Amino acid sequence: MIINKKTIISAFLSVFLLGLMFSCENQNETSGEKQSSPSKGSHPKLIITKAGVEKIRAELGNIPIFDASLQIAKDEVDAEIASGIDTPLPKDFSGGYTHERHKRNFFMLEKAGLLYQILDDEKYAKYVKDMLFQYEAMYKDLPVHPQTRSYARGKLFWQCLNDSNWLVYASQGYDCIYDYLSAEERAKLENNLFRPFADFISIGNPQFYNRVHNHSTWGNAAVGMIALVMDDDELLHRALYGIEDDGIDANAKDNDGGYIKNEDGKAGFLANLEEPFSPDGYYTEGPYYQRYAMYPFLIFSEALNNVKPELKIFEHKNGVLLKAVNALLNLSDADGDFFPLNDGQKGMSYYSKELVTAVDIAYLHGSKNPELLSIAEKQNRVLLDDSGLAVALGIKEGAAKPFEKKSINFSDGPLGKQGGVAILRDNDVEVVFKYAAQGLSHGHYDKLSFSMYESGQEVIQDYGLARFVNIEQKGGGNYLKENKTWAKQSIAHNTIIQNEGSHFNGKYDIGSQHHSELSFYDFDKDGIKVVSAHEANAYPGTMLKRTMALISDPGFEQPYVLDIMAVTSNQTNQYDFPYYYLGQVMETNFEYTTPEILKPLGAKHGYQHLFVEGHGKANDGNAKLSWYHAGRFHTITTVTNAQDEVFFTRIGANDPEFNLRKEPGFMIRKNKVKDAVFASVIESHGSYSPVSENAVNSHSHIAEVKVVYNDADYTAISIKDIQGNIKTFIVCNNEVSNEKQHELVINGSTFQWTGSYYFN
Repeated sequence: MIINKKTIISAFLSVFLLGLMFSCENQNETSGEKQSSPSKGSHPKLIITKAGVEKIRAELGNIPIFDASLQIAKDEVDAEIASGIDTPLPKDFSGGYTHERHKRNFFMLEKAGLLYQILDDEKYAKYVKDMLFQYEAMYKDLPVHPQTRSYARGKLFWQCLNDSNWLVYASQGYDCIYDYLSAEERAKLENNLFRPFADFISIGNPQFYNRVHNHSTWGNAAVGMIALVMDDDELLHRALYGIEDDGIDANAKDNDGGYIKNEDGKAGFLANLEEPFSPDGYYTEGPYYQRYAMYPFLIFSEALNNVKPELKIFEHKNGVLLKAVNALLNLSDADGDFFPLNDGQKGMSYYSKELVTAVDIAYLHGSKNPELLSIAEKQNRVLLDDSGLAVALGIKEGAAKPFEKKSINFSDGPLGKQGGVAILRDNDVEVVFKYAAQGLSHGHYDKLSFSMYESGQEVIQDYGLARFVNIEQKGGGNYLKENKTWAKQSIAHNTIIQNEGSHFNGKYDIGSQHHSELSFYDFDKDGIKVVSAHEANAYPGTMLKRTMALISDPGFEQPYVLDIMAVTSNQTNQYDFPYYYLGQVMETNFEYTTPEILKPLGAKHGYQHLFVEGHGKANDGNAKLSWYHAGRFHTITTVTNAQDEVFFTRIGANDPEFNLRKEPGFMIRKNKVKDAVFASVIESHGSYSPVSENAVNSHSHIAEVKVVYNDADYTAISIKDIQGNIKTFIVCNNEVSNEKQHELVINGSTFQWTGSYYFN
């Protein structure tokens, strides 16, 4: 499409004249009535504004990333207009035709509305109008959705969550054509469609709407967005503060087992802005759901900022929404994929539409951080509104700077006192250490778990969710039963399991009451990044303490990970400690046997989903496993004794519908002990080229790892490389302070240091 100055001037004059006509009409309609606030009767005003439209039209043809985004939207909407409007009778789960058709429709309502404003082409306004009136005609007689799985069924979709998606986007389309419609047409849409729609997802479904959860955030934003378009103060109050006296059963739960009724009774958009976010911007459900929730959070906030600036929404909770965008970008690997904490789907990244929205809005309202422009350049598209224009102009002017990801610690909980997540980074190696709260109903039972990445490739993986999102053949695109029986269970994660039972016995009621505690972290020293945390409630009478260090050493090609899990208990237990690696086994230093018939490792708590592919006794000293994956070699060297058992496992037992990924694991088991220390070093080393067929540096550089001291006060590990060099790491188990001085004698050698740990 070619947009010239003559077209822009003509469009500009048309908008000016239309503005005069509507101004006169509004004056006539409100004569003798109480005067409206400046925002009322002035459309568009939510995301794209009248002033923004003028600026965009003045720049068209001269802002490459915006022009390209506009052309993509135009091509998409033009194709939809040509194919005709379809609003089928709802019947399908996610992935089915009716679900996907109504989903596509709400995207088109928003995009066509924006195209009408930017291009001043009436065909887009007519398309939005015609589609809205088709929905108006069907909505008044529309029953609840025939699929009964959801705790809160929608009408257009199988759950109210998706109905709320529809209203958030449809509100933007309606805002864009508001002045195109007559007063009678607006009244018909509002009385027969928008107001009943808002009432249904809120008053009609308080168990969905009146809670702290990403679902209700969408519901609150939906009601709030349409309230702002219609200038409905009652709906806006409902959006911000929830429903009073909702009558929800305090013991009611959603389909994921989470309580619907909040203990403190708080609800509404502002409560959802307060409770799930820590002061650092971490969202307790994890980055996958933070990504999903950021769209309604930011879209509604920008609308509030434009229409109700007196609320100062972007300053709420010390600017937590803008911090949340930075947090979310930091919760991604080198390729931009979000770390799959809790119910997280692998591959979701900052290239998603939600993060385009987040980056653009955060740039416009967050002091125009030039690092965000480099993310926008990678995304290669912008929003077709005021914030997208700001980003496009910043990129055009060459203001972009690289977004630097460094080691960082995020607190969890509304006050930042419910554990957290730490990310250790050095030279393309990333260690993600989770010591967070439960994460609401999307949380997993994996206290003190971790995952490891190198250059965006998983080295030690977290499984994430068990779901094929929007793939109809797999449970209607919804969560599979294996999400509860496998993915949420502790054995599915890289953490300690006691007596083959999940943390908190796999009970949401118990897990949601507790969180791990940070002992300390230190990211300021060259050559070593350290974090340590402990968990006292996963198993009654047992204390878990894990310390992870990312160490850079001149004798090693890449930084290596030192992992120390110390367990103390008031009784004798069995402890299992798995590592879920990806790739092909290269070599081991211990003997094992492989069975002719594969059998599950256990009967419940996820053990029923693990085949045993190999079993043996560990060495008295170290057990070593090396594997190859994605062109690189990796090795775990872990401290063991002759009584320990080792297992090679494979996910997929008791999985007749093949819902689980068939991935390997390596597990160390200690039997009949009260206290134990699992100490391991994980290396990434060497490479292999299938073209040259050369393997380089394919063997481990670790000669020996030892636990040289362990008591209630200190745990000390020595690491010896193949050159004979020895490093000693000592972590303080009790006296955690940057100023505290320590002295410890180990095997005749005296170690003195100040702080929470020693390394040399």
